[in-house]
Amino acid sequence: QVQVVESGGGLVQPGGSMRLACAASGSIFSSYVMSWYRQAPGKERELVAAISTGGRTNYADSVKGRFTISRDNAKKMVYLQMNSLKPEDTAVYYCKATSGYSKDDYWGEGTLVTVSS
Repeated sequence: QVQVVESGGGLVQPGGSMRLACAASGSIFSSYVMSWYRQAPGKERELVAAISTGGRTNYADSVKGRFTISRDNAKKMVYLQMNSLKPEDTAVYYCKATSGYSKDDYWGEGTLVTVSS
């Protein structure tokens, strides 16, 4: 069983920055596709960013140029650097690990990011 744990959420002012971190257990972390999703109140969960096993990234249009996803396979960590934050970025952010072998998804419990003055 893979455990996924997010950290780093909190309150930030508009225009500010925040970095989220996600730790995933398992001996084959390098084979997981790692993703960040978010869910704002009253809205569906949406993909924010993803990073492949080879380091290829993709982003939602709404965060392109502001957010950066990265991974450290040695530490079994994935990060989401968020810059120029906007109130509409307020959401619970979830980390997901997708096994490259079984294609099973493993979700964290989420961390709340609030962008407000």
